[in-house]
Amino acid sequence: MSEVDPLRIRATALHLHGLLAHWSEAACDPWPAVLIGWEEQERTRRSLERRLREAQIGGFKPICDFDWNWPKSCDRAAIETLMTLDFLSEASNPLLIGPNGVGKWMIVQSIAHQAVLGGHTVLFTTAGRLLGDLTTLDSDAALRRRLDQYARPVLLACDEVGYLSYSNRHADLLFELISRQYRKRSTPITTNRSFSEWKDVFPDAACVVSLVDRLTHYAEIIAIDGES
Repeated sequence: MSEVDPLRIRATALHLHGLLAHWSEAACDPWPAVLIGWEEQERTRRSLERRLREAQIGGFKPICDFDWNWPKSCDRAAIETLMTLDFLSEASNPLLIGPNGVGKWMIVQSIAHQAVLGGHTVLFTTAGRLLGDLTTLDSDAALRRRLDQYARPVLLACDEVGYLSYSNRHADLLFELISRQYRKRSTPITTNRSFSEWKDVFPDAACVVSLVDRLTHYAEIIAIDGES
């Protein structure tokens, strides 16, 4: 049984078919290893740039600049655990609850950025932008395609749930999206309302209880208290 050539495996993974076709001629030379290394580095760089661009995180302060003394109460250990990204393997939802200006957005942006650096696909958006986008679609086929797009990333971060009130249609669409994510993908959310107050965010929506239950069933809920 012939020995497995790690370098050839790497060339195969990169689909370097021209090199592989002449492997017996080139394998003893030093340049294939250099070429393969260059190709791996360039593809890693381009993949990171693409995922950062598609994540739409925007400018932010990293978690190392977070002022842990600013909030009156904040579970630092729980947040630092989220930064390890272990919750992604469990498809659980980090849910940050607190008033405006206590750093919820900054924390979730840092988590999203860490996920991109870890090789994951990410989309960072606001509730207003996400639900506004979904409600503009005028056909069931277009809506299904857009829901599939939102459900595709490993991590879909949704900021600012609770800052506006939404219609029954918005509530139904958010419930549909969360249901698609359930136990498959993680959906970090920030909100300035307790979950008992979400009936005011989605007034008269029949699915609010089901939405909250589905979202919190597998979740890490972190309350942050402090002045805006």
